[in-house]
Formats: sequence, C-alpha cells, structure tokens
Amino acid sequence: MARNVVISGGGTGIGRAAARLFAGDGDQVLLLGRRAEALADAGVPGALTCAADLSDPREVRGVADFVARELGTVDVLIHSAGGSGVLEAPAESDDPLDAVAHNWTVNFRLNTLTAVLLTEALKARLAEPGGRVLFLSSIAAFRGSGSGAYGAAKAALHPYAHDLARQLGPRAITVNVVAPGYVEDTGFFGDTMDAARRERLIGETSTGRAGTPGDIAATLHFLASHAAGHITSQVIQVNGGAERGH
Repeated sequence: MARNVVISGGGTGIGRAAARLFAGDGDQVLLLGRRAEALADAGVPGALTCAADLSDPREVRGVADFVARELGTVDVLIHSAGGSGVLEAPAESDDPLDAVAHNWTVNFRLNTLTAVLLTEALKARLAEPGGRVLFLSSIAAFRGSGSGAYGAAKAALHPYAHDLARQLGPRAITVNVVAPGYVEDTGFFGDTMDAARRERLIGETSTGRAGTPGDIAATLHFLASHAAGHITSQVIQVNGGAERGH
C-alpha cells in the first residue's frame, strides 16, 4: 500500500536519493526545502513540493497546513535538512566571539531546530500504527567537527529522538537516527573538500571508499519498512567502519 512520505532537504543529496527510492515504491513523496528551484529539479516522479524555511515557526505552520490539505496522514517523516553552515552568510562582525556565536547559532538552526519544529508540527498526523520518524545525524556527533558546532547540533537530535520514541511508542510509531560518515555527491562541504582531506576520510574506513547518498537512503528505507517495526530509539551509524557504534 502506498504511503505518504515527507522528506526535508529533499531536493539534493541524501534527501533526494531517499525520495527517489520511496517514489520508486509508488509512495507519495513530499519534498521540503528552502530552495523551490532545487525541489522542482530533484527529478522525483510524482513528488509534491513545498518550499519553506523550517527554522521559522511561521513557515513550518504553513508546511503543516499544506500537509493537512494534500496528504492528511504522514506515514514516514525523514529529516534530511541541515548542513555545517559553510553555505550560509558569514557573521557580520569580525569580533571572534561574534563569529563563534554566529557559527553555533547557524548550526543549531539548520540541524536541530528545523527537525524539532517540523516534527512537533506534524506529530499528531503521524500514522498509527506504523508511523516512522527518521533523523539524519552525523559521525561528527561522536567525534566532533572541528569547531564543535556542527557535531553538537547533530548530537542534540539523539536525546530528542530517544524522548520522542518513548512518547510515540504507545502509538506504534518508531523513531530512529541515522548517522552517516563521509558521503560524497552532496553539497555538504561546498568547495571546502580537497584531495588530501578526501583521502584521509576514506582512509579511516574499513571499506576503502566514501559513502554515497544511496547508502544512506537504503538504511532509511529499511528503517521505514515493516521489517524494522521493533527497532526504535536507536542511532544507526553508516560510515564504512570509520567510527564504531556506542
């Protein structure tokens, strides 16, 4: 039976790969993101699109209204929106503390607040039984991210997901987190990835290769399946062995 699948950050990268996988099953997919043109160009057959800044409560309420009109019930909610802030406007001040405050605020807004606001707005619409909520975290939540801001923002999703799993468990809804390692073919790094860094990240894996959006999409697809109905409140690492599970 076709399901209603809502994917934030669905226009590019991991979100787009997941959207194509679910659409291939015949599911009705709704793509969310800030850039309407990226959503329109995603190439997901039959997908609905709704452009919104998911860190803005007013715009999230608009998304919730759209979902109510077009879908009604949400069977699978995937949070793929996020980023390290490298594509955002820099701090307006040269003061070092202002730069730190800007970096941490941007990362929290992009990675934590977007997921929490969208979940809370759609929580009552999650299908029961059988609803699925899936968050995208990162290997950085376990080992840091240089400045700490991105890793901390992703790590904040873990306790939220655990709390949510307990809240939604009585409704037979599962909640899980997928934490990718280095994944190529996304816009995450912008133009900051150089050959030496790429080689180092791949060298940390046991598989000897970078991850792909399809690797992560396949994990999300499984966790959204009936077969994963007794898996909840877990953080699943998909990193080729670069970081061991905890």
